[in-house]
Amino acid sequence: MTVSPLVSAEWLADHLADSSILIVDIRSAESGRAAFEAGHIPGAIHSDYATNGWRIAKDGAGGLLPDAAHLSTLLGRIGVRPEHHVVIVSAGEAASDFSAAARVYWTLKTVGHEQVSILDGGFRAWRETGGPEEAGLSAPAAGQPYPVRLTGSLRAEADAVAKVLASADATLLDGRSQAQFEGREKSPQAARAGHLPGAIHLDQSRAIQPGTGRLLPVAELEQLFKHVPPGPVISYCNTGHLASTNWFVLSEVLGRPGVTLYDGSMSEWTQDPGRPVAANAG
Repeated sequence: MTVSPLVSAEWLADHLADSSILIVDIRSAESGRAAFEAGHIPGAIHSDYATNGWRIAKDGAGGLLPDAAHLSTLLGRIGVRPEHHVVIVSAGEAASDFSAAARVYWTLKTVGHEQVSILDGGFRAWRETGGPEEAGLSAPAAGQPYPVRLTGSLRAEADAVAKVLASADATLLDGRSQAQFEGREKSPQAARAGHLPGAIHLDQSRAIQPGTGRLLPVAELEQLFKHVPPGPVISYCNTGHLASTNWFVLSEVLGRPGVTLYDGSMSEWTQDPGRPVAANAG
């Protein structure tokens, strides 16, 4: 079966009985677990994006990819096996929810898991289409630690960014707000305001249908991202969360090769005062 990176609620409803599908509900924040217990897609397991270890903080930087041992344990604990087709379900209420799903998708791809999809529109879309629900806790079929295979081909680290600044052989794509890009505002997760020198800007929220957690149609995404130059791209933001949406659109939806995610992003980059930051538009 060819696995699409993005599936609809209707598609998932038609495939609920497929034993190869593992639905991972990543709703988080204070109400994440409670919301899951109140209602979720039948058979889904819950893994809180914010608290279950999908991202870690280290040396002042937030949102970093955990090491292989950590990821192996995490995926084994929630019952992910290499043969599963994992379908990631976010709350689907806002653009940041899609970013969470895209970041988990990227993490699974980074560890070598091949069959992964995001439920477009998340749980909200499921509920709006009248899909069946069940309540209560779910008990993951915990298995052996997952056989992680970190290839590095989807990830950019600080050294790679530094090389791009020296050679200009890739596009640095900033997915934050215009105000943060220009340095007029700063996330508390970054030590300094501004953007990576030479970066171009595309607020990731523009890829999402307003008021939802659903991507724009492909034709509209093509128009939105057509100004991103050809060649390698490094997608970044403050912690590699919002930038996951731009990575997902370019790499998985539009099929651009050579697109990577800088998971450390500005929270890591700005920890070193010797690293350059630009604080003006453009």
